[in-house]
Order: sequence, then C-alpha cells, then structure tokens
Amino acid sequence: MAEAFVGTWNLKTSENFDEYMKALGVGFATRKIGGMTKPTTIISMEGEQVTIKTQSAVKNTELSFKLGEEFDETTADDRKVKSIINIEDGKMVHVQKWEGKETSLVREVNGNALTLTLTLGDVVCTRNYEKAE
Repeated sequence: MAEAFVGTWNLKTSENFDEYMKALGVGFATRKIGGMTKPTTIISMEGEQVTIKTQSAVKNTELSFKLGEEFDETTADDRKVKSIINIEDGKMVHVQKWEGKETSLVREVNGNALTLTLTLGDVVCTRNYEKAE
C-alpha cells in the first residue's frame, strides 16, 4: 500500500503551519524561517523499509522505518519522539509521542497531489504537495 506514496513531492501551499509550529512550542524565529521554506519530500521503498527524506534550504531530515514498528525520531524542530507509521484506509498515518503529547501527520495521495494534514490537539495544518515530473 505504501507504493502510492513513493515519489518526489514539492510543497505548493500551506495553511495554518505557523499555528501548528506554535502549538509544538517552536520559537518565533524558527517559525518564521520554517514558514518561508518550501520543502521537497522524497518517499522511497526498499523491501519493507520506507524512507522519507525532507529537504529544504534550512534543514534536511531523513526517516527510515518499517510500517507498524515503533521507532525513535528526532524531528526537524529537535523534539525526541517515539513514532509509529501505518497505512490506514489508504492514508499514511504517522503518530509522534513525546512528554505526554501526541501529534499526527497524515499523508493522502490523490493522483499527482499529496495532502499532509498535521494535527495537534485542536490545531490543524494542511500542506499540499505536487508530484515532481
């Protein structure tokens, strides 16, 4: 099921990202820089191993994991979290837990578009990506 997500995705639009970063506890300067970047996400698969690379002018991150297996992740804003990623109803659902908090990052592909919905409490951010040719 994860094959649908494989590809290179370029950020086109973002709604409420500053509010989401604020809810995470990201500082003002980092939020301003984060809000200006247009990251590229590269998703690949090798056997059961899924890799998600996020590249931007500010910071690059890389996650490698197996679906359904918890792993340690250091986020782009330097939180140390426990993550688990599953495919549910055709969506890639990524849950991060740290210090009694939890956020979800849900990726959904529709043709050449990928929608990333970030949720923390009642704060919801939507980021729309387009598949690179």
